[in-house]
Amino acid sequence: MDASHSTRCPEINPGLPRPDMVALQASAEHACTLLKVMANTDRLILLCRLAQGEFCVGQLEEDLGIRQPTLSQQLGVLREEGLVGTRRQGKHIYYRLISEDAAAVMGVLHHRICGAATDVAVCSGR
Repeated sequence: MDASHSTRCPEINPGLPRPDMVALQASAEHACTLLKVMANTDRLILLCRLAQGEFCVGQLEEDLGIRQPTLSQQLGVLREEGLVGTRRQGKHIYYRLISEDAAAVMGVLHHRICGAATDVAVCSGR
């Protein structure tokens, strides 16, 4: 190929700045981690419910029908990944959604997949 034939595409948006590839890579890695954590049915249902407020484990088990061992395991993953926070009151541990990124994704999912449903029963199909 001679020098007059470039492999570059002609620029359609010449006014846009070139992306910072280091920052773009870091953002993509963060997004992939978040999506991997959310790509589990039980965790997604938990996040759907926790997007509505703070709940104790017993409430989540009753509301969502996820058995206690699975519920504890999945809440542990969400807590370890920084998506949920906890608060202890007596014998009860309350969970709440603390990740703004996860909340934003849940908002999009509610709007696009659940038809802007606000009731977890509608969103989760239960």
